[in-house]
Amino acid sequence: MREPAFWHRPSSWQSLLLRPLSALYGAVAAHRLERKGVDAGIPVICVGNYHVGGAGKTPTVLALTGILRDLGERPVVLSRGYGGRLRGPVMVDRGRHKAADVGDEPLMMAAHVPVAVARDRVEGVVLAKSQGATLILMDDGFQNPAVSKDVALIVIDSERGLGNAKVFPAGPLRAPLPPQLVRTDALVLIGQGRAADPVSTAIAAAGKPVLPASLQPDAGIVAGLLSKPVLAFAGIGDPARFFRTLRAAGIDVQRERAFADHHPFTAEEIQALIAEAGRQGLGLVTTEKDLTRLRGRDELASIVREIAAFPVTLEFADVAMLRSFLSGRLFKARQKQFHAAG
Repeated sequence: MREPAFWHRPSSWQSLLLRPLSALYGAVAAHRLERKGVDAGIPVICVGNYHVGGAGKTPTVLALTGILRDLGERPVVLSRGYGGRLRGPVMVDRGRHKAADVGDEPLMMAAHVPVAVARDRVEGVVLAKSQGATLILMDDGFQNPAVSKDVALIVIDSERGLGNAKVFPAGPLRAPLPPQLVRTDALVLIGQGRAADPVSTAIAAAGKPVLPASLQPDAGIVAGLLSKPVLAFAGIGDPARFFRTLRAAGIDVQRERAFADHHPFTAEEIQALIAEAGRQGLGLVTTEKDLTRLRGRDELASIVREIAAFPVTLEFADVAMLRSFLSGRLFKARQKQFHAAG
């Protein structure tokens, strides 16, 4: 889905026209948030966002994986597997599965951490526990009440913020903001922009941590892309963030091509991008997630070699604070589960 431009305008006739549908959707979403989910029996950390589209959840999940392992945990990621055909529950196997099977994000994450894909999140919990997980790291699912969360980490892009802050379809919010703020345990603030200031101020005022972070590209990849200008394309939730990250790394982005999130590129589209880049003497670069999806397509195998991936990792400004926060919340979660079992 490509986000409509009016979602990012303070007021518009389209948003006003959609207010009745937005009120209905918001009421249902707020009611769902109040439902009590199934206790997983082990701690559940949910990485989510307030709005539809991209915010940086996948790099956040991968960064948390490393920190949790340093704390002695064995995390298993639980994903819905958006864009994949398999309902699950199934553990992602990079040697057997393609993005069309399990989704591009789970396939990419499975290179670093065990990933369970399940449309039914409760079934996914059972599978994750069978793999020896000491905790479950949910990729998305903040607004889904199926599984009870012990920690809810919300990711927000500081440049993008919440757009017009209206509920879908009048705006990008998945549910009314107040009940989402109440259920937020910490905010991961990516970048140096000011668009998310109202949200970060509200979270800090509630005595909850605001965790600044930044996306850092691979130095070797950057060096290889500095030799000539590029045509950059992306089919992710927020392509503009990808283009900004490229430019911030010093890469000369001459052309941008934005597609909808999880866009199913055709061979004709990729050949057209390669031809356009060739005519203008440009390199061709895309996101790691997009290239993961393209590499799984047999009909594209011979041409994707001309495309460079631009992987990024998320770095937290204060890792010690995050470690302390996670340790404390995991201790409380296990105490609660121990008393419930007794």
